[in-house]
Amino acid sequence: MTSPATDLAGLLSSRIRDVPDYPKPGVLFKDIAPLLADAEAFAALTRALAGRAAELGATKVVGLEARGFVLAAPAAFAAGLGFVPIRKKGKLPGEVHARSYDLEYGSATLEVQCDAFTPGERVLVVDDVLATGGTIGASLDLVRRAGAELAGVVVLMELGFLDGRERLAAHLDGAPLETLVVV
Repeated sequence: MTSPATDLAGLLSSRIRDVPDYPKPGVLFKDIAPLLADAEAFAALTRALAGRAAELGATKVVGLEARGFVLAAPAAFAAGLGFVPIRKKGKLPGEVHARSYDLEYGSATLEVQCDAFTPGERVLVVDDVLATGGTIGASLDLVRRAGAELAGVVVLMELGFLDGRERLAAHLDGAPLETLVVV
């Protein structure tokens, strides 16, 4: 007999399409568009994320630009919580906290609005993929800088061969990091 987590992982995995040589030769891109287009799979994912937000005592759900928005916003709605976007530099109005981080091919900067959280709010961070950990790590630093506490991180898909989980350990400060599908 399979567990509900195994059933969920199987459903989600079956709806993630491999696209070879995208965005460049030698890369195997994991396309979540078929998952999002499938009402059953998308609903199951949304329920799972909303359930974790409730179990972890989150008061807000954060989504990372861009595909993290598509996952986090409906989960926040389903859990009855607010949604906060963390965006690329220059995309948010007003005062922002910014955090730059290194990528394998350069650097990037993420931002969150300074008034996105009230002090002490518990935040669940949601994203589509954990690769090297740079984007999520920078986001966790921003959440704390903005005055929130990290309830946890849930990622749809982890690229385990890139060791992002190990790189995130220092940013988590004991908060759980969960992935629904490991590739």
